[in-house]
Amino acid sequence: MSPSEKAPIVIVGAGLAGLRTAEELRRAGYAGRLVLVGDEARLPYDRPPLSKQFVRGETDDTTLRPAAFFAEKRIELRLDAAAVGVDTEARRVELADGGSLAYDQLIIATGLRPRRLPGLPDLGGVHVLRGHADASALRAELAGVSRALVVGAGFIGCELAASFRASGLDVVLVEPQPVPLAGVLGTEVGALVARLHVAAGVDLRCGIGLDTFVADSAERVRAARLSDGAEVQTNLVVIGIGSRPMTEWLAGSGIALADPADGGGVLADEVGRTSADGVWAVGDVAAWLHDTGIRKRVEHWTNAGEQARLLACALLGTEPPTAARVPYFWSDQYDVKIQALGTPSASDDVHIVADDGKRFLAYYAQHGHLTGVVGAGMTPQVMKARANVAAGTAIDEMLAPSQ
Repeated sequence: MSPSEKAPIVIVGAGLAGLRTAEELRRAGYAGRLVLVGDEARLPYDRPPLSKQFVRGETDDTTLRPAAFFAEKRIELRLDAAAVGVDTEARRVELADGGSLAYDQLIIATGLRPRRLPGLPDLGGVHVLRGHADASALRAELAGVSRALVVGAGFIGCELAASFRASGLDVVLVEPQPVPLAGVLGTEVGALVARLHVAAGVDLRCGIGLDTFVADSAERVRAARLSDGAEVQTNLVVIGIGSRPMTEWLAGSGIALADPADGGGVLADEVGRTSADGVWAVGDVAAWLHDTGIRKRVEHWTNAGEQARLLACALLGTEPPTAARVPYFWSDQYDVKIQALGTPSASDDVHIVADDGKRFLAYYAQHGHLTGVVGAGMTPQVMKARANVAAGTAIDEMLAPSQ
């Protein structure tokens, strides 16, 4: 059977991870049919700018590749066609538009869906942010409001709060944890992030949750009641309390999934193989096996590209990259870029090694060895530590005065 007659490699999920995987397969020499399936009608686009430049009106287009690119690389697009099921015995993906696709190899790259708070009334002016349509609806409302409530001070919530302040809105940022990003970066660094928002004029309320909304006569939100009894007047609310993997369409497929209590996602080995023959997983939806022996999801932009390269090599039987992988992520808030290398964790020992009242640098360590570096406005210092993070340098050595 010729490559053109053979069933294609089908990638379900036309976000960054799906696109990068298609690119890496072509780069690694795959010449057969390649189909990229997406649940949105748009060409694959970059999501991080949606909470920053796009919502502020500074850019209108975050498309990752033009249509001509897909024609040149012979990547077939099936857009506006969500996957609703998969038969791993027949090797066939069922689509919401009634169609189906046979596959030789299936790559799951469906990403995440925002979490919602249960029991709240469905009102106008209340948003979540996942895709382009969400960001467009949010951006369209900004001109008509003066005050916004952001529920959840994770990365998305913090970035939106910063964007809203830059757009001239009064902002109330509510977070049940003691400080922003406490669950990711710990309370010490979270307190430094809180300082950025307070200095920018954000009304930051930590240790407080959302109780309910109050509607006006047009069924739009006009206020929110918080868990401490306070009522915040607002006609724009964004819920940013995290996301969950989009794996519902895999029900009954036999593909092993991680326990939701452990973050959920599609269980995969260190190169993306799942429990089903010919099925792989990549990106935010994939719980890969890591060096620690734990399978976990990593929701970072750079991780998608690194996983795509490893998966493509494993699938095609080519030599994988040998350079040590050091996870990296960043978040733009106000005029400060917060960057992280390695695997910083709220459970690590945290050492604040530089702090000028706005910019800061922190080392994270476990069992006496460096696990990560987080800096705000300190790009050279963060990047200089990459080799130390990769090597797990002793934290005492990192903290020793320079000679």
